Formats: sequence, C-alpha cells, structure tokens
Amino acid sequence: MRISVLDQSPISEGSNGTEALHNTLDLARTADRLGFHRYWVAEHHGGPMLAGPSPEVLIGPIASATERIRVGSGGVMLPHYSPLKVAENFSMLAGLFPNRIDLGIGRAPGTDGHTMLALQRDRRQAAPDDFPQQLAELLGYFEDALPHGHPFARYAKWLPGRPGRPEPWLLGSSAQSALWAAELGLPYSFADFINPQGAEIARDYHARFQPSRRRESPEVSVGVWAIAAETDEEAQLLATSARMSMTLLRQGRLIEIPPVEKAVRFLESQGSPIEGRPAGRRTIVGTPERVREQIEQVGAEYDADEAIVVTITHDHDARRRSYELIAEAFELDAGDTVADVPDRASALR
Repeated sequence: MRISVLDQSPISEGSNGTEALHNTLDLARTADRLGFHRYWVAEHHGGPMLAGPSPEVLIGPIASATERIRVGSGGVMLPHYSPLKVAENFSMLAGLFPNRIDLGIGRAPGTDGHTMLALQRDRRQAAPDDFPQQLAELLGYFEDALPHGHPFARYAKWLPGRPGRPEPWLLGSSAQSALWAAELGLPYSFADFINPQGAEIARDYHARFQPSRRRESPEVSVGVWAIAAETDEEAQLLATSARMSMTLLRQGRLIEIPPVEKAVRFLESQGSPIEGRPAGRRTIVGTPERVREQIEQVGAEYDADEAIVVTITHDHDARRRSYELIAEAFELDAGDTVADVPDRASALR
C-alpha cells in the first residue's frame, strides 16, 4: 500500500497564516525526501484554523520545492469554480511539472453557507447544484471529448499545458461520490477521517466500476487522521490540540490550533480523557508500530491501494517528526537518514 500526505496547512495559536504556508513547503520537502508517494493540499475557506483556500496556488511552489513526489489537490471544491478555469490552472501545472500533478475534485463546499455566498461571483441567488455537469465538462476539456456542438468545445485544444495533463481523482465521504467515480472510471479517494463508515461505500465503488480511458480497473485511496510519536503518551498529548479545535468547531467556535497545555486543560474541563478521540471520528494515535498497524487495518477495510495521512499538531516540528516516524515504520524509500529526535513527552505536559 502506498503512503501519502494530505496537508491542511494548520495555523497554530501564536503563529499566522504566512508561517503555516511556509510550514507546508517545509513538510512537502520532508515528505519528498522520505519517499511518500504524493502530497495533496486541501481547500478550506473562511476560518482561522487552516491556511489553505487555494490548492492551485500552493501546488506550484510545492512542486518547485520537491523532486520526485506527486503533488495535487485534495481537493479543488468544483462547485465554487468554472470548469474551464480549473482546467486551465491544472493544465498549466501539468505542463510545468510533467507526470507529477494530481487534480483531486470534491463536491463539498469546504466552508459554511455564508462563506459559500461570499465566494460566489453572482450573489443574487444560490448557485445551482450541477456538480455532475461541471465534472463532465472539466474532464471533457482535458480529454478533448466534449460533444460535437458543445459551445465551449474549442477551448479543450487551447489548454496551455498540452500535451501534459493532470491525473484526475474524485474525492468523497459519502455514497454518491463513489457512484460517480465508478460510473466515470475514475480513481476514488475516500475521507475516512470525516466518515469512518466508508468501507461499504468503497466496496460498492469496486463492484460498480466501469473501465474507461482514465482507469482500466478501480483504484482507491483512503484518507486517515494519524499522529505518531516515540511513545503512546506523547502521541496522545500531541493529539489534544486537534481534539480541542474540532470540539469547538462542532459548536461553531473557530479557533487556531491551540498548544498542548491549553488543550489538555480544556479537555479536562470537559471531563474528556486525554487518550480520547473526537466523537464520530477515527483517529490513529500512538507509536510508529501502532500507527502502521492501524493504518494497514483501515487500508484492508477499504481494499485500498493507498493511504493518505493527515496530521494536525500545534508544533510543526512534532508534525514533521510524526511523518518521519510513519515513513520509518512503513520502510519508505527515504533519500536521507532520519535523525533521532529526543522524546518530548515531558515537555508537552
């Protein structure tokens, strides 16, 4: 099973978005050196927690800063955009970085309804729910396969990055996205860290898959939320920052990623054990061996070809170290030897 990275560019309390974006570049270089297969950046709007509203802007700098890792979106939230504009953006990236660019496509807004309205060019009424038509148009540009007589068909020949093109993926956390991916013969990435009940959905995708010019056989990746540290205790402490953030997010309170000390106090005030997990979410937390075992279990549930790991901590060094430990546990093809880092659990109390 391939192992990859999904980076949401978290903003730590006491830091800022600029530092979060530079941390993304640093983590991408680390992932490239360690031998991860791909590096995806997410799209989220309108909050203080994540500095990633524009994957298409981040992908170019990441690809420039790395050498071998695939780079892409996890994903572009297509309802916000013109399919032609997305096709042009990713055609340019594919032309600049041949055979390295992925276009993960999502239907979710990546934000709340009010921010969705702010993102619209025409705010007189809600945007139509026409995702299947948007998706078909987008794929038609890349494949020069829009129907004869389509008013925009000629633009397919003028995409700036030709003959290069990105590898399209459909993202999802529900049954409908799996049906579309299967019908269109697309590879499918399921967000288990959002919905841990997706194994049956992945099986349905496999069963319904229709071979296409995009894929002859089904391909599944599963997004998992994980933190690895030298000890279970340290990993549980590191995870408290994201647990506090997600707890307050569900209450409509948006915050930056808090430090461990603050998160521990918050969880204790809520009567939550330090070793707990967010309600309704699957989190994989512990030593590298434990993390590998549980990621492999999730991969087996989904019959997945790949696991894409998302990690959020307050401390960027801890996040980078988590990926280093995961790379070691999976024996990835690292370009350099990962230096030993002292146990920081005592400093995190």
